[in-house]
Amino acid sequence: MALDPIALIIAFMIFTAIVLALMGIVSGGQSQTAVAARERLEGWKRGPELETEAATRAPASERVLVPLLRGVTDALKSLLPVSLLKSVEKKLIYAGEPMTLQGFLTMVVVASALSTGLGVLIVFATGASISLMTAGILGGLALIGFYMPFYLVNSRAKQRQHSIIKKLPDAFDLITTCVEAGLGLDAALARVAEKVEGPFSDELNRAIRDVALGKTRRDALKELGERTGVPDLIQFVNAVVQAEAMGSSIGAVLRVQADTLRVRRRQRAEEAAYKAPVKMLFPLVLCIFPTLFIVILGPAIITIMQDFPG
Repeated sequence: MALDPIALIIAFMIFTAIVLALMGIVSGGQSQTAVAARERLEGWKRGPELETEAATRAPASERVLVPLLRGVTDALKSLLPVSLLKSVEKKLIYAGEPMTLQGFLTMVVVASALSTGLGVLIVFATGASISLMTAGILGGLALIGFYMPFYLVNSRAKQRQHSIIKKLPDAFDLITTCVEAGLGLDAALARVAEKVEGPFSDELNRAIRDVALGKTRRDALKELGERTGVPDLIQFVNAVVQAEAMGSSIGAVLRVQADTLRVRRRQRAEEAAYKAPVKMLFPLVLCIFPTLFIVILGPAIITIMQDFPG
């Protein structure tokens, strides 16, 4: 069946309007979190009248759609396995906690609804009949929308861990130099947090703040390793904690860990170099070789076709 361009353009305009409206609702709810918290605190001080007034001042979209989305996400949370929810929470921590679990489930619901709505709009715009194949396409779009947030969070967590792994060897060398120069471990970590940029610096600053707020250095370092999920950093934390418990020299332990990290960095570089020819094989076969065949054999094939027209 021929596509109606006007109907297809109208369908995409409607879909874009729905996307922008939902993005405005979600971003508006996130930007007003501090204001809502402040209003709740004032309500506890001055009584329930202020909370009621703040609730009535909220826009209609926030009063209607936000509770609706919360109810849908609560239902989804009760349907999903507990192991999957724990895995998502761990991935969110590895990704730097860009959102809460409730916000992630809301994103899953919105993405699934948008992908399914896009499929429905395309079906109505093209005038296609409802068939088994159409239902399969809509189901596939819904699954894509459902799994897309999981893929995005997993990808962000891997990128953050990779960034931390790249910073570890140089950071541990600097920590070792500071400790051997006479600084304490806390002062050395603070100095490295000032010099290093990226997620590792943020995690170090958080661990230093935890120690300043009264948490023991052992617990703060262990939580540092758990938040990142980087095996090299977890091994460093365990070595430092064990050295402190047994009274060993922190400088010697740091020197060994720094040497080990440099060796692992070299091994990872060699592994990437060994994988490069295999990764280059697919673009060579799919893109470069067909082009060479066309350039080399094309004139010969044209000449043969002209000489032997039969």
